[in-house]
Amino acid sequence: MSDTRPMSEARRYQQLRGHLSYLKLNDAAEALPRVLDQARAERMTLTTALEKLLEIEVEATEARKLSSRLRFACLPEPWTLNDFDFAAQPGVDEKLIRDLATLRFLDNASNVLFVGPPGVGKTMLAVALARSAVDAGHRVYFTTAAELAAKCHKAALEGRWSTIMRFFAGPRLLVIDELGYLPLPGDGASALFQVINQRYLKSSTILTTNVGIADWAGAFGDATVAAAMLDRLLHRAAVVGIDGPSYRLRSHQAHSDNLRKGVTGRAG
Repeated sequence: MSDTRPMSEARRYQQLRGHLSYLKLNDAAEALPRVLDQARAERMTLTTALEKLLEIEVEATEARKLSSRLRFACLPEPWTLNDFDFAAQPGVDEKLIRDLATLRFLDNASNVLFVGPPGVGKTMLAVALARSAVDAGHRVYFTTAAELAAKCHKAALEGRWSTIMRFFAGPRLLVIDELGYLPLPGDGASALFQVINQRYLKSSTILTTNVGIADWAGAFGDATVAAAMLDRLLHRAAVVGIDGPSYRLRSHQAHSDNLRKGVTGRAG
């Protein structure tokens, strides 16, 4: 015979918490007492209270996913576009950067090339766009050209070439920083080409380099590989040439000026 006695409020509460925990809605389970107190105090409808409870779980889930994407992305700094001083770097086309920040270039697997001398803000802009993509829910990975070449070389020696190619082909956006700053090993240019080829017309790549496009053949020591790489990168690409004052030198100068003013002020 079934038990027809009315369930007590305390027992119903414990069952509700148990159901939430069983469904792994742990943040909702933890927030349940607070939401119930709020519902009583504000005389919420059942629908409003339930929506509030699930909103807490959804926000916690999104926060965990964002944290996971950021860990995978390996961004070197938490830069966003708000950190970039466009007024201090007149060599940057702000309108183009703002358009790129909409991430429309990801929809048709277009690439972005930042080209310019050291210190003008190429890496900062690349990281800012990558952070926008992470925040939008995309899988992103950041690496330097030297690190990419080293990982590919190690994988080849260990018989994991297919695995490393799948790894670099996977992210919706791959950022390759500092191409041309350090000489690539003998097979480095070939490995870089293979990664670019794997991603061609499938997903987007942001690349920063201090080497002008016309000089790639000489920089990489293999005109054929350089031409093939450029052919794939530039097929669908925005090329952002930056020719302006060094961002880092400007920051260093401002810091030095502040120190000098501080010393002068104390001496006075």
